[in-house]
Amino acid sequence: MLKDRYGLAVSTTSATARDAYVQGCDLYLSVYPGAVAAFDRAIAADPGFALAFAGKARVQQLRGDIEAARASMAAANAVASGLSRREASHVAFFGLLIAGQLEAALAAMRVHLGTWPRDAMMLSTSASANGLIGSSGRVEQKRELLALMDGLASSFGDDWWFIGHHAFALAENGLHEAARRKIERSMALNPTNAYGAHTQAHVCYEAGELTSGQEFLRSWLATYPRDGGFYGHLSWHLALFELQAGDAAAAFRLYSEAVAPEVNRDPAISTLANAASFLWRWELAGQPNDPARWQAMHAFAHKLFPRAGNAYADWHMALVEAAAGAGDALEARVRGMEELGRNGRYPSATVVPALARAFAAFQRRDFSAAIEAIEPVWDQRDRLVGSLAQTDLVEGTLLRAYVEAGRLDDVHRLISGRRGGAVGIPVAGVAAVH
Repeated sequence: MLKDRYGLAVSTTSATARDAYVQGCDLYLSVYPGAVAAFDRAIAADPGFALAFAGKARVQQLRGDIEAARASMAAANAVASGLSRREASHVAFFGLLIAGQLEAALAAMRVHLGTWPRDAMMLSTSASANGLIGSSGRVEQKRELLALMDGLASSFGDDWWFIGHHAFALAENGLHEAARRKIERSMALNPTNAYGAHTQAHVCYEAGELTSGQEFLRSWLATYPRDGGFYGHLSWHLALFELQAGDAAAAFRLYSEAVAPEVNRDPAISTLANAASFLWRWELAGQPNDPARWQAMHAFAHKLFPRAGNAYADWHMALVEAAAGAGDALEARVRGMEELGRNGRYPSATVVPALARAFAAFQRRDFSAAIEAIEPVWDQRDRLVGSLAQTDLVEGTLLRAYVEAGRLDDVHRLISGRRGGAVGIPVAGVAAVH
């Protein structure tokens, strides 16, 4: 029987289909364009190849094309009879994922990996900050992710994809040197791996290596396709480095050329998060507010995420709605989150609504109200969906609110309690009081 790159048997007798499937998986895992086309070649060579339909569905889901993803999963299920136990479990898992049954999918993944630990396509759905574990709303999610990756390390060995993700989990847990060793090995094995480049950016950020982060991303992005799924996000990382280094013009140029919604080719939810959070940070750093830009951002984002439901989208939509002055829309979103929380369908329900109201208070310059909203959930901020670099925005907002409210003791306390080493984000007024 034919096998994939991880030595797992696949139910196709066509070597052409198998090779195209492996290529599609590698393009997806390295965040390069062409994965859907590769899965389509696999399907053309073997119309009964269920795993190729499931792989295609996953890429379509990440693109935000949910209807197409559901259609691909229906096609996978239509040809799923006679599959091996591993493949049947794989297809069933992606069915749960595409249907939005995230807790059930996470439970199914754990069972599956207990028997078939080298199923990288399945593991990939949890191995990042925004994956199934990162979206779970649990305070311990970063440690939980690291425990998962530590437990699977012996099964994957020296695999470029796995060790790149393992490095990310290590960096998010403050283990910078171990993360550095792994990401350097990952990039040596596959220098074109965009997720590896992403992890390298995070390692530089968490270790406080500002110049190294700038130099690495400037060089690496020069050869990465603009339609690669991480081009906008990696440009966002570089823009944050430039902003922290004091080159506001370079930071905003990157925003305008690669991060803003009108030019960003990343998946829609990534475009929302990157553009909104950059503009918010831009203003935290003391740069001018541009109401027209926020209104355009709101027009783009509200069409895609009109109501509450996805915590990662919601906390970034709260930034947009607050900055655009869309108070009614923001309050409706908060009520939606709280209702979902009461029904047990919103794991981050105690945190995201509070932050949404804090962002609104901050924008209307009611800094005391912003502080009062953030402080009760401050020790639960790990329940937000996103990496430490992304959720640092909350810390920056609180820090700026303390400065504006004249609470200088709190400024010193917050800075002294910050995790060691991280580059962080510039906040106007801090240097004058700290």
